[in-house]
Amino acid sequence: MIEQMRPPRDDRSLGELFADLTRELTSLVRQEAALAKTEMSEKVASVGKDVGFMAAGGAIAYAGLLAICASLILILGQAGLTWWASALLVGIVVGGVGAFLVWKGVQALRGIDLVPHQTLEALTEERPWRDA
Repeated sequence: MIEQMRPPRDDRSLGELFADLTRELTSLVRQEAALAKTEMSEKVASVGKDVGFMAAGGAIAYAGLLAICASLILILGQAGLTWWASALLVGIVVGGVGAFLVWKGVQALRGIDLVPHQTLEALTEERPWRDA
């Protein structure tokens, strides 16, 4: 005859069981908070990098307007274009490069998902245990 497997008897008191439960729940909450903090830190670092791209694009566009524009306008003006046409052409090209860099940063920021998926998955996996 096959004996039924019984879990070993736990001789702890109800108070000890509640104390263990409290300790384990506290540990679980701390671990989940640490996971969320780590996951959000990674996402914030990525956002910071993309904001850096945007700032660099703006700085490059501004520096281009100040330094390159003046010299190119002079070169084109000496080559036969009118001064206003030279200034317009150079402004459009440099502004386009700056706009492209800013657009690239904005596109990268739109693609970032700030939801802490690992934390949500962990909480979802634990839901049946909580409801029991």
